[in-house]
Amino acid sequence: MFIIVGLGNPTARYAGTRHNVGFDVIDRIADEYNISVESRKSRAFVGTGMIAGRKTLLAKPQTFMNLSGESVRGLVDFYKIDAKTELLVIYDDVSLGVGQLRIRKKGSAGGHNGMKSIISHLGTDVFQRIKIGVGEKPERYDLADYVLGHFSKEDRDTMEESYRRAVHAVELLAAGEIGQAMNEYNKKVKREE
Repeated sequence: MFIIVGLGNPTARYAGTRHNVGFDVIDRIADEYNISVESRKSRAFVGTGMIAGRKTLLAKPQTFMNLSGESVRGLVDFYKIDAKTELLVIYDDVSLGVGQLRIRKKGSAGGHNGMKSIISHLGTDVFQRIKIGVGEKPERYDLADYVLGHFSKEDRDTMEESYRRAVHAVELLAAGEIGQAMNEYNKKVKREE
């Protein structure tokens, strides 16, 4: 079983915010592969299907961002997977430009509370992740206010293209091609002026 977790906050209040790009990508993957993500397991909405010939579970934790690790740990334990090779976490990153993808095999939380929680609950930072840039917060802006805010119209268009690229990156990762995914998607994206 390959588990793909998109991070976000539950309830309509947070829909479409910068902090919910993980949920948004899960929704695009679900659409692409006709997977219904409406069952509940380990405090997450989940759905299973096949991606790149591999049985895959899509998950959207409903624990709120700061407790994401509780849900992820429950899924890892229930399905008895090796987090190093069978877990992929998708989340927002304020250190990357809007729409920029960064694929990694491991790494620190980088100040992201959802990732801090997951690393703490799993006891390791060695698991695959796709970081999706939401842009740096403006000066004198509170970080929480920024990540819980919505994208501008222009940025929404950029993010839609980014989500499309993330879905294709997920196909490579499900197929075990992380090197190819990193080569293809870790490049800087030029924005249309």
